[in-house]
Amino acid sequence: MADTIENVARGVREELPKRPALEPDAWERIQAEQEKTLEREIVRFAFYKVDPAWRRLPAAARTAHKDEVAGIVEAWGRKMMIYSYSLVASRGDCDFLLWQATRELDSLQGFAAELNRSALGAYLTLPHSYLALTRRSIYLNRYEQEYLRKYGGKEHVERARIAINPQGSKYLFVYPFVKTRAWYELPHEERQRMMDEHIRVGHEWPDVKLNTTYSYGIDDQEFVVAFEADYVGRFLDLLMALRLTEASSYTLRDTPAFTCVAKGIHDALDAIG
Repeated sequence: MADTIENVARGVREELPKRPALEPDAWERIQAEQEKTLEREIVRFAFYKVDPAWRRLPAAARTAHKDEVAGIVEAWGRKMMIYSYSLVASRGDCDFLLWQATRELDSLQGFAAELNRSALGAYLTLPHSYLALTRRSIYLNRYEQEYLRKYGGKEHVERARIAINPQGSKYLFVYPFVKTRAWYELPHEERQRMMDEHIRVGHEWPDVKLNTTYSYGIDDQEFVVAFEADYVGRFLDLLMALRLTEASSYTLRDTPAFTCVAKGIHDALDAIG
């Protein structure tokens, strides 16, 4: 078991009584649940916009700035997952995306801080940034169950559900997602019935991979969904089909939407100027 905070009375203001230690049985249960969460990944979708003033700098300065940022991305990319995407021509309010995943929030902060301190960082704004966490879905996916019966490998599937594993598609489609309160008032069995239809429709587009991450309480949205595909039209047709499902009527918000083109960090920066 990983190191955890000791089960002792806690408080930092000496003039106030400390919160009492937990009962031993409760503490053991909490430690077990804490241990399970350590395998999950914190995911960040950081959309950057470059100040137009940067493009008026001499070419040599811009090249040096891009080389510095590329070096930062490549160095941190050996410690955590970082994939770069261009949004030039697909959005007007952001130029590139850095899709990040790690088990440590400190790593996300360390990377962001170093990027802020770079020469190009002085010209960067962050119009959109989404934070989320991986976790196992509460809904049964019968297609996954069929796969396990046929091929086995349950431990690998469980690991894949709590880790981001991009398939390397040309395009990434990202948007924040919020359900209506009415959705949560439904019995679980009713929600599962509607999700069965939703999952069945999605299964008809096996070349479009969905990465679902959860943001309850740690960011403004409830989910961030990221679809990977090699053809824009395949994603568009899938979303049109999903709009016709019953579960879709319980969507409160699923914008803004981002169409991102996979590019190495050097190419993503070169597309900006």
